[in-house]
Amino acid sequence: MALILGLDVGGSTTKVVGFEDGKMLEGVTVKASDPIASAYAGLGRFLEISSLKFTKIDKIMATGVGSSYLGGDLFDRKTILVDEFASVGFGGINLAGVPEAVVVSMGTGTSLVEARGSNVRHIIGSGVGGGTLLGLADRLINVQDFEVIDQLSQAGQLEKVDLTVGDLTQKEIPGLTPTTTASNFGKLVGLSEPEDIAAGIVNLVFQSVGTAAVLAARLCQLETIVVTGNLARLTLGRKILDAFSDLYKVNFVIPRGAEYATATGAALQGWK
Repeated sequence: MALILGLDVGGSTTKVVGFEDGKMLEGVTVKASDPIASAYAGLGRFLEISSLKFTKIDKIMATGVGSSYLGGDLFDRKTILVDEFASVGFGGINLAGVPEAVVVSMGTGTSLVEARGSNVRHIIGSGVGGGTLLGLADRLINVQDFEVIDQLSQAGQLEKVDLTVGDLTQKEIPGLTPTTTASNFGKLVGLSEPEDIAAGIVNLVFQSVGTAAVLAARLCQLETIVVTGNLARLTLGRKILDAFSDLYKVNFVIPRGAEYATATGAALQGWK
């Protein structure tokens, strides 16, 4: 039986997925500051939970910013470095079950690619992403934990930190609702609660990325935008993208296993 692993070595985490005879196995995520240690830890953890031995591995397809530090084969199994943008695109449309889309990878930063079947093209990138979210949360509310930010943001009230269209005018503006954000953190005051600030941070990141994604989709004449990466798990972020779908008449899709999309795309290239 052929076992192909996809390895996404990122800036702060490494993700591993496996395909055994074309069937996708459960993915794992590990955190480590050193990419080599992270890669080996991720592979070891994956094999452990899958009850598999490293000798069963046919090949390892590695990608991500940290993959450049991997020298030679891992566990003495054939290890191939593959393009990260291609992995983002292939993984995104595969998990979403769509033939073509703009695929957004929200990691430490954000990348946007156009994926049409076997053709993937990098469109643009942004420095706004998970690093922005964690950095602002650390400085503004002294929180460094992703899960805590998620919980706090769900209890926050955006109208206490963001300036809206309704705050600026009583007139109806075509295409915009009174609750549409006019200025992120435009109403932030010293009395704002941590929950409200957390919601404002999430809104800032997702509206910035969402706006770029909408523009990319229009540039590529595509209606579907697949969002992947760790940030896709944020509950408030999903609601913000749903609102963008209604506002801009596009289809934002967050597939199951979105955080493993790049690793999935890497593994899929091993089947070609």
